[in-house]
Amino acid sequence: MRKVWVKIDPWDKKLVTTAIEGGADGVMVPAGYAEKVKALGRIQTISEDGDLKPGDDVVLFRIKSGEDESEIVKLCKEKQVILECSDWSIIPLENLIARGADVIAQVHSIEEAQTAFGILEKGVNHILLCCNDLVELKEALNRIYASTDQIPLEVAEITEVKPIGMGDRVCVDTCTEMKPGEGMLVGNASSALFLVHSESIVNPYVSPRPFRVNAGAVHAYTRVPGGKTRYLSELSAGDQILITDFNGNTSVGALGRLKIEKRPLMLVKAEVSGKEITTILQNAETIRLTDPEGNPVSVVNLNPGDKVLVAIEESGRHFGMKINETITEK
Repeated sequence: MRKVWVKIDPWDKKLVTTAIEGGADGVMVPAGYAEKVKALGRIQTISEDGDLKPGDDVVLFRIKSGEDESEIVKLCKEKQVILECSDWSIIPLENLIARGADVIAQVHSIEEAQTAFGILEKGVNHILLCCNDLVELKEALNRIYASTDQIPLEVAEITEVKPIGMGDRVCVDTCTEMKPGEGMLVGNASSALFLVHSESIVNPYVSPRPFRVNAGAVHAYTRVPGGKTRYLSELSAGDQILITDFNGNTSVGALGRLKIEKRPLMLVKAEVSGKEITTILQNAETIRLTDPEGNPVSVVNLNPGDKVLVAIEESGRHFGMKINETITEK
């Protein structure tokens, strides 16, 4: 999961407030100002009098050559390492990420931040954003948190839909109002997730609830930030979930509430590239998948031959993380 610290030196109350309101995970401030930060909002402080102390918990490492990389890898096991390149360079970060080092990239612009987050397709997990301009800081945080990686979506063809009786289904209520064409990726297998549409559609039965995705049964997987999956049943208020649109664009949402209730369920089978995939959803007209044009398709109107959007990946997962292992989920 991406983390952003903001470096504020010299002290500037407006910059701190902007960092807090923009969703930053922490602020690095001069000694003596940690309490002033806490008076403005709840956020981690990096300072001599803060939650994390430079030197003890966090170190700044100015990398000058490839010979420094082994020392950084070792240091990362003991402390949080902020990496400063003598000249902004992708190569040191590529090498360190490839060696499994969890470093904090020090960046000075949104362009550098986006590059750091995208290196080797995986990117760093954490940046220190150095920005003393109020407008630039606000824009940078908006852009960083507005979108994460794009997920390639494929078209699957429905082969069968059948009721399977009662079960526990999960409604995911987010702190975000989703638009038509947006929802969550959910499925019986972590390698095959259906784009379940949000309840942002006007219908004669209930008022729209654009913050909600009636996602599926308790055992189902869903994609979350950081390239991971989690079971629907283990989510809880305050967790981050991944909102995905029909073009594969994603954004991070905060979970406000989880509703697990017994409801009639149905099994949805589909085929993509010769592979059978499945998901289990509530049997109700207000639950919808998403067609290739981004239109919601009610599950009660699904028929063999209908096309819906899915996310497919080849690798297996262990505790939500991708692994190169043969795993069969049926």
